[in-house]
Amino acid sequence: MTVTIYDVAREAGVSMATVSRVVNNNPNVKPQTRKKVFEAIERLGYRPNAVARGLASKKTTTVGVVIPDISNSIFSEVARGIEDIANMYHYNIILCNADKKKEKEIRVINTLLEKQVDGLLFMGGTVTDDHVQAFKTSSVPIVLCGTTDDKDQIPSVDIDHEAAAHDAVKLLIGQGHSKIGMISGTLHDPANGYARYQGYKKALEEAGIEVTEELVRIGNYRYESGYDVMKYFLGLSDRPSAIFAATDEMAIGAIHAIQDEGLRVPDDISVISVDNIRMASMVRPQLTTVAQPMYDIGAVSMRLLTKLMNKENVDMSKVLLPHEVIQRKSVAHV
Repeated sequence: MTVTIYDVAREAGVSMATVSRVVNNNPNVKPQTRKKVFEAIERLGYRPNAVARGLASKKTTTVGVVIPDISNSIFSEVARGIEDIANMYHYNIILCNADKKKEKEIRVINTLLEKQVDGLLFMGGTVTDDHVQAFKTSSVPIVLCGTTDDKDQIPSVDIDHEAAAHDAVKLLIGQGHSKIGMISGTLHDPANGYARYQGYKKALEEAGIEVTEELVRIGNYRYESGYDVMKYFLGLSDRPSAIFAATDEMAIGAIHAIQDEGLRVPDDISVISVDNIRMASMVRPQLTTVAQPMYDIGAVSMRLLTKLMNKENVDMSKVLLPHEVIQRKSVAHV
């Protein structure tokens, strides 16, 4: 049978109110009484009812995290940062995968809010008007993690994706490349897609290089699309000397497509990207990339959320963390 707070109170010879104070770490309990209650809890195997405690305190100490694609390795490091800070502040995490489907994301958001989470982190993905509407109906704080909404209505933690892409392409231009192809994400995605395309375009325009439609192709952020788009570039009569991929995973696909054609990276074609996932240093040649501070994005997002949940002062509701160019072996001078 389930052990109740009444059973613990009877075993310890105290009131149920005293047991409740001990379980909730109320300091107004004598040390010897606290020790007696904990001994009773251990003997009986009592587990406090989190739902009942939440109803009483109007807090569940639970945070919902919506992740767009759990199979994408970039999100595991972000999630680790979230969890470490959540543990530090004694919050539990409910992690939900949405398979990069807007309808499922909206459904998951509403489900988490119905479960009375104290706050919500939306990790990555495109933030549409439908998302913003769902967020605005919430009575709890929400932070965007690794993405932003286009009107900056929701608190967020991210990098400057346009600047990161600009730095990547500028590095290629500095190595003498002028015919640079881009494997882009969807331009409907304001962060990883459109912003990174804008950074690519800006770097070319600053160098006086024409932006041509045939040198920009859309992928879906994954390895297979990087491979397929690279095959298209290799089939051009005047192929590019360098490729900027919007994600490392697409860049690795591009590298393998180049190698499958008997060509070499970077001797024949240079490749650069953004993210710095673990695989970037494992592929051969090692991938030159612009690193996102993925752990920090998760940690800072969770810390911002704790401040909002506890009604602390917040200096900035939109936080941009610094990126860093990591030069490895996939870019050469021409």
